[in-house]
Amino acid sequence: MKASVKAWGKAAGLRAIRTVAQTALATIGTAAVLDQVNWLLVVSSSIMAGILSLLTSVAGLPEMQTEKKPEE
Repeated sequence: MKASVKAWGKAAGLRAIRTVAQTALATIGTAAVLDQVNWLLVVSSSIMAGILSLLTSVAGLPEMQTEKKPEE
């Protein structure tokens, strides 16, 4: 069980990091179009997205799904 918790943490962490990066890029891109980047907004939005990603991962991660052997 300890190995599966570690694997879940790694998968959820990687997913959260990707989500943070995507949110930051989207926020910066949108703000750049408006000619003013609000860095506090970028950071707070990105952190919130990372937290929500981790909370969503509690419900399950596709990366953690293992194929079950068909019963004979």
